[in-house]
Amino acid sequence: MEAPHVLEQHAPQRQPPPRRTPERQLSTQHALEQPALKEREFRNILGRFATGVVLVTAQTPGGPAGMAVNSFTSVSLDPPLVALCAAHTSTTWPAIRATGSFAVTILGGQHADLCRLFSEPGADRFAGRDWARSPSGHPLPADGVAWLECRLSAIHPAGDHELVIASVGEGAVTDTAEPLVFHAGRFRRLAA
Repeated sequence: MEAPHVLEQHAPQRQPPPRRTPERQLSTQHALEQPALKEREFRNILGRFATGVVLVTAQTPGGPAGMAVNSFTSVSLDPPLVALCAAHTSTTWPAIRATGSFAVTILGGQHADLCRLFSEPGADRFAGRDWARSPSGHPLPADGVAWLECRLSAIHPAGDHELVIASVGEGAVTDTAEPLVFHAGRFRRLAA
């Protein structure tokens, strides 16, 4: 009688990952020494990556402050953490940062004009709109898609920006509208 055929004996053997050799390290180091992309090229490349758009707002001692942000993402579910990037050139971020907490509103497709307004320096950003308040009193557009209330956890230097990590305390979905999307330098709506 013939012995049963054992498949495991004929399965390909797993190869260990290649070891890092000095040549590999040099090639990686060499790649890092290449000239950086020009700012315009870098913007053009990253512009092909569609992002959502949020408003970051806070009730500060000087009144409400807010800015539009498209560099926003979730970081962790447990504990709930988010991240955003704020430019060193922002005149609004220092006031928001000083409060230690802020609200994030996810904008809908109907908010392109609001987003432009919150991107203009010196604009009266809070006039002529209906505003709700987060549990801590931060302003929220009454017609936002969703909101989060956040507390600063960490700030890290990141080139010409600060990388901000924040813990999320509360939040809610408040509308079923499609989100506002930023792609190739323009605001867009999702196609059905």
